[in-house]
Amino acid sequence: MKTNYKNYMFSIWLMLFGCLQLSAQAIVINAPEPADNPNLAGNSPWTAICAGNGGFNEYFVNITWAGTANEANEFILELSDASGNFDSPSTLATITDQNSNTDFDIDFAIPTTTRGQGYKMRVRSTDPVKIGAESEAYNMYYMDVTSSLNISEAGDGVPPGNVCSTGPTTLRVDNIANPETYQYIWFRSGTPLAGETGHTLSVTQSGMYNAFVDYGPICTGSGNTDSNIVDVTIGASGTGIAINTPSKTALCSTDTETLSINLTDPSWNYRWYKDGNAITGAVGSSYTVDAGSVGFEGDYAVEISGNSICTERSEVLTITNADAYTVTRDNAANVVVLPSQTQTLSVSTTANTPTYKWFRNGVEISGETNNTLTISQDGDYYAEVSQTGGSCAVTQKNSETTIAVSPASFEIIADYQDTYTACVSTSIVIEVSAINAVASDGTKTEVTADLIDAFSYQWQKDGTDVSGETAKAISLASNAENGDYRLIANIDSYNETSNILPVQLLTSETLAINSTSTVYCSAGDMVTISSLIDLSGESFEWQRDGSPVSTTDRSLEVSDAGTYRLVLDRDGCSLISNEVTVSPLDENLITLDPTGDIVVPEGTSRTVTARGGTAYRWLDPSNVEMSTTDNVSFTEEGTYTLIANIDNCEIVRQIVVTYMDTFKVPNVITVNGDGINDQWIIPNSYSNKADVNVIIYNDQGEEVLNEFDYKNNWPQSSTAFTKQNMVFYYKIRDASEVLKQGTITVIR
Repeated sequence: MKTNYKNYMFSIWLMLFGCLQLSAQAIVINAPEPADNPNLAGNSPWTAICAGNGGFNEYFVNITWAGTANEANEFILELSDASGNFDSPSTLATITDQNSNTDFDIDFAIPTTTRGQGYKMRVRSTDPVKIGAESEAYNMYYMDVTSSLNISEAGDGVPPGNVCSTGPTTLRVDNIANPETYQYIWFRSGTPLAGETGHTLSVTQSGMYNAFVDYGPICTGSGNTDSNIVDVTIGASGTGIAINTPSKTALCSTDTETLSINLTDPSWNYRWYKDGNAITGAVGSSYTVDAGSVGFEGDYAVEISGNSICTERSEVLTITNADAYTVTRDNAANVVVLPSQTQTLSVSTTANTPTYKWFRNGVEISGETNNTLTISQDGDYYAEVSQTGGSCAVTQKNSETTIAVSPASFEIIADYQDTYTACVSTSIVIEVSAINAVASDGTKTEVTADLIDAFSYQWQKDGTDVSGETAKAISLASNAENGDYRLIANIDSYNETSNILPVQLLTSETLAINSTSTVYCSAGDMVTISSLIDLSGESFEWQRDGSPVSTTDRSLEVSDAGTYRLVLDRDGCSLISNEVTVSPLDENLITLDPTGDIVVPEGTSRTVTARGGTAYRWLDPSNVEMSTTDNVSFTEEGTYTLIANIDNCEIVRQIVVTYMDTFKVPNVITVNGDGINDQWIIPNSYSNKADVNVIIYNDQGEEVLNEFDYKNNWPQSSTAFTKQNMVFYYKIRDASEVLKQGTITVIR
């Protein structure tokens, strides 16, 4: 049977392409499987991991894979988290010597933090990079606690045996470090308690309680963590203990009061509590409260315990401080006494039936027995308040001291009310920010709150009174008000002058410039930049990129690229205009969609849209204007012209429109030099297209041509064709798909 030559060669070509596509190495890694531990006699593959008991932590898995690994490859055995998630896997083993062995066993140890029932393993390779299949989920526990737990009510490590309580009590694991980091299984009378997994258990029912560390359904039994059993009795009737009513519960600082229990028994243990906390050393049947101790007041209770009774605590007894009253100074800490004025000081108190004494400079002021005092002298004043009612002896407490000054002078401090920056701010408020009373020794006392509204004021600019500005603040909103400001303040015989504040506001006017264009068409073109205001008599400066270029031109003629602005002097401040950026013409700013020559099927149309210009003119092949919009539709062949304007610059583009070729892609060419069919001519819907890729292969699968924008010029000579009837293969594609493919037979 005769073989079809063309089909045979095409099959070879497909095989070659298949080889090229498989040139990248492929590797398949199976899920690791449990394997026998060769170091243990009679062992078999594990089904769960219960490590840590006796320090044992050696396990094996079997790893199988297929494909080809590179010499530098490493196999990494990884472990998921307890839920089977590999977002942050743990590395169990790194294997570097098995790149030629597709079936091997490897040992590993689990991390000491491993506790859970959903762990998975997998293997990944590094060269080539491949992540293998995941194993099934396994129980894995590292049992770092492998001895009996102790549970108790007191949490002291002593197994109680029996617990008797009139109400709910709490059992806790208390003999291992960080017990809260484990999960537990709690039992009541042999029945597991669902949902109770913490290291503490709130017990509300009588029963026999014990606990295990939860190492899962397979490992828990080998952990040997079974705790002691505690027999708990809940709801047993109490003895009805109470604290005997003392002689008084409101104690004076010299009092003591002994608290005692209404029932006692030599076999009982006692513990006294204050505000719910055990009192150190208070373990007798009575406790003495000493009111001379700081913080003695509070809620007291007593608790009894013993082998034959339930632990029981009494109701609380509240002890209060009979001396606990307050004295509050109601006036400011610092006051100013002016020669013609008085100040009133006052205090308030929570004392019972208080009496008052006033002191100046440590000496009692005779006859002043009210809670207020009117003063006209400087000095240090305080009130002594005595509590004369109640069960305690007379006690005294002093108020805080008030410092009264009679100043030698006042310091008036003026400041900007808000953030102020010279030649940036366009308005500002300046005000009295502080008033200090200055003593003869220079000591200053702030009296702003007391006297700011008592002074009379006059604002001055550059040493001259500002008419009508007699408040404690002045508002400035114009550069016409620029100057040095200060404040004259008067009270009684005091006539004070504040510090000076300079004010230099920027005018609020807007400075605008414009230009005849933002581009210049060539080196000789000029762009005119001018201001909307008359610059006659102004002090100004034209700037390019922040540097001065002219201080005399009222309008600026430029042909250099840059960012231009105008700066005016306004009362020593720079008033800056908007910016105009001038750049040379960039013809690439004009774009066409679609780009390149246009191919239309005869009898149809194709629309081309221009962008980037400020005006457009479309001319037909006879230079007759077709349109002045940004787009035009072509229906006939020819060379069309677009004249696009960017401001006053013109950019000319030509668009060639041809009818779509109706012939098919040829599969035979004759390279005999007769000028007929010597080259592979393809339809213009594929040729001369920047976004169409033409590829030609020889019968060995080698590229002989790979071009975008194919110019219908292959082959350029016949010298490369050594045989008659040579077959080549082609693909014509764009960015997303193959448009056409087939064979080309070259006949010499």
